[in-house]
Amino acid sequence: MTTMDQGSMEGGLPSHVAVIMDGNGRWAKARGQARIQGHRKGVEMVRELVAACAEKGIRAVTLFAFSSENWRRPRLEVRLLRQLFLFALDREIAKLHDNDIQFRAIGDIGAFGPEIVQRVRDAEAMTCQNKRLRLTIAANYGGRWDIAQACARVALEVRAGTLEPAAITPDTLAPYLSMADVPEPDLFIRTGGEQRISNFLLWQLAYTELYFTPVLWPDFDRKQFDIALESFAGRQRRFGRTGDQVEAAWRA
Repeated sequence: MTTMDQGSMEGGLPSHVAVIMDGNGRWAKARGQARIQGHRKGVEMVRELVAACAEKGIRAVTLFAFSSENWRRPRLEVRLLRQLFLFALDREIAKLHDNDIQFRAIGDIGAFGPEIVQRVRDAEAMTCQNKRLRLTIAANYGGRWDIAQACARVALEVRAGTLEPAAITPDTLAPYLSMADVPEPDLFIRTGGEQRISNFLLWQLAYTELYFTPVLWPDFDRKQFDIALESFAGRQRRFGRTGDQVEAAWRA
């Protein structure tokens, strides 16, 4: 599925929001706290964002929780983040299920160990029939990894003789990507002041509207989210068309 297929052309609410939640460590440091305190506060803001999306009728939210590059962080921080992930799974999944929210994880989560893998699979199984909102957590995820694993799966088809190399197109690759069953994001938000996508959903963000804010993630409350949504609502999404063509299509 693509944003062009199902997302909004202009105005209104996005159907799918993707977020890089940046600034937890800096938020804690500014308050004289350990970085993990910022991550704990960040989990609270995840809860707020998911609730806001559900209340507004947004259909999907995808959060970059741990990139494949985050293993380069200090070992203690990585260990504490793993523990926080387990804590959040134990504490939040039942609440998500009670609110008809589906949970999914994407990325090479096997690197976190069998305990987390099992918790994730259990959470996915519990919530798989929920329809109100799809919450996807990207953990040990990278956009280049996503494209590479999709290419590997297509290569297996070529080797098996079920696909000719000359027949490979973007549409051939798309079903093998991690987010193939969800419309591409309409709105991408990055908090914390950086203005890059940092190997997040490289394929899926091709036509996504980008929104960058200096606000650190633990301070990104509902008011800040509304500001981001207002920015999105004022944009015209053309997908290669002219503005006149888009306006004519909406008048038709």
